[in-house]
Amino acid sequence: MSTKQSTVDYILDQLVSLDGDVSARKMFGEYALYCDGKVVALVCDDTLFVKITNEGKEFVGGSYQEGSPYPGAKPAMEIDDDGLEDREWLSELIRITAKSLPVRMKK
Repeated sequence: MSTKQSTVDYILDQLVSLDGDVSARKMFGEYALYCDGKVVALVCDDTLFVKITNEGKEFVGGSYQEGSPYPGAKPAMEIDDDGLEDREWLSELIRITAKSLPVRMKK
């Protein structure tokens, strides 16, 4: 099952307060979520999976569940409906994750 555009639109709307550039790109029926040019999360089967970083885990504490966006993928933080509805919390998690990820080197 692929992700609906309305799900991605909702997530992007929840992140509108972020200072950085936030966007989504369709990939194989699912979406990659970018913040400041870095892939910070995937949206698969209408579920948000945020990359796991030490700083992100510290921010979230024990209140997250690991999940896999697709078979063979690295584990990620599976964000539930309560997390999606809390704009401030979600925006902060995405900000922290983007800041924690290394800058991608251009080839």
